[in-house]
Amino acid sequence: MDSHDDSLRGSRASGEYWADPATPLKVVLINPYELGRQPFGLAEPSAWLKQAGFNVQCVDLSLQKLDPALLAGAKLVALYVGMHTATRIAVEAIPRIREMAPHAHLCVYGLYAPMNQKLLRGLGVKTILGGEFEPGLLSLAQRLRAGETCDVQIEPVVNLARIDFITPDRSGLPHLQRYAHLILPDGAKKMLGFIDASRGCKHLCRHCPVVPVYEGKFRVVPVDVVLTDIVQQVQAGAEHISFGDPDFFNGPTHAMKVLAAMHAKFPDLSFDATIKIQHLINHAELLPQMKAAGCVFIQSAVESVDDKVLEYFAKNHARTDFERALQLCREAGISLAPTFVAFTPWTTLAGYLDLLRTLVRLRLVEAVPPIQLCIRLLVPEGSYLLQLPGFREMIEAFDAKLLGYPWRHADPRVDALQQAVQACAAHGDQEGLARSDIFEQIWRLAHDALDIEVLPLARADVGEPIARLSEPWYCCAEPTEQQLQSF
Repeated sequence: MDSHDDSLRGSRASGEYWADPATPLKVVLINPYELGRQPFGLAEPSAWLKQAGFNVQCVDLSLQKLDPALLAGAKLVALYVGMHTATRIAVEAIPRIREMAPHAHLCVYGLYAPMNQKLLRGLGVKTILGGEFEPGLLSLAQRLRAGETCDVQIEPVVNLARIDFITPDRSGLPHLQRYAHLILPDGAKKMLGFIDASRGCKHLCRHCPVVPVYEGKFRVVPVDVVLTDIVQQVQAGAEHISFGDPDFFNGPTHAMKVLAAMHAKFPDLSFDATIKIQHLINHAELLPQMKAAGCVFIQSAVESVDDKVLEYFAKNHARTDFERALQLCREAGISLAPTFVAFTPWTTLAGYLDLLRTLVRLRLVEAVPPIQLCIRLLVPEGSYLLQLPGFREMIEAFDAKLLGYPWRHADPRVDALQQAVQACAAHGDQEGLARSDIFEQIWRLAHDALDIEVLPLARADVGEPIARLSEPWYCCAEPTEQQLQSF
């Protein structure tokens, strides 16, 4: 993976990227899926390309269908794959896109593009861009405009150089009203804005898909750009901002400057962010300030309550740290919404039941979406887990359909329980059941798998509902039929 040559950065002020507006080259940017949020990964490159004189059209497959008329005449079609599910959808959509736009240059960009490079090129994708992808995307569009064939990629596959972020252009995307909402404990809803204040991560958790691309680096979006983006989303109706940074406290000084500027401008605006357990403890003094600035909940990738699994993942926290971070958040008046990789090659039936018992003991049942209780470890190409001694003996050959290395548990009962829990969570979601009701069914499944008596749950055991997003956080689910019907 190569770093970016600064010669591709360009200067916005110089005007060197502007073209004759009479014949702008058409670029179509496609977002397969972004957790129900309006994607920064389309809005930011759209701003770069429009400023350079290109005709940019955006399509969000989570809300829109592929339209042959929209793709007609496109010289460049670029799909954004910021997560695993988005990549699965993109792989399915690419053949259809090639039918609709047979003469367009195909590009796939985003976090999951470099690690799936071989598969994507086999599907006819000519350009793969990861990391800070905007300069490469602009360079490619410029070369196409100049009449080059661009059959050979000269843009770096991974660009980790600092870039000049500009205010994202969200004008070509569906209205915020159509995306996910914040749901308050009383059932009231707030319109959701989605912001990236940084990219990448300075940590090297072995299972994390950010690590193979960014390799411990992260890049901040300037405070003025973040604030301007917040302003335009508030003007569009946003009442709550969800920060999409892999870890909001990778740069705590930057994060707090963003919050100070946002709160000064919009005192009634609430927000949520994702922060590592280790950072919640190390920067506990900032939590009351976050609460005062409007923080209603913090997501944290706890992943497991088994210290051995946490060590394999290189999470740099233990179960006791998780409980300490929870206490600190509660003292500050902020809800903690933990996420988990509940099923791994090291998970045991007893260990899974221990996870459920821990959630009950900590009164976190209502804070955890049921889908988090059936997440199965995904091992993508380039995963740092592959560096663990003996790990390759636990997995099978790379599966292009799965976009990862399959694995089967040494105890078949664990795989059977995972499938049962997944079916239970999916059915409960379809039926609109409360989290506590779905949890009680999962609780029974876990006890039955161990063939032990099911202990009854009291209402007090599940805790109080917390503010949550209408589309829960997860990144490695199977695409739904509805998603696949968008093309």
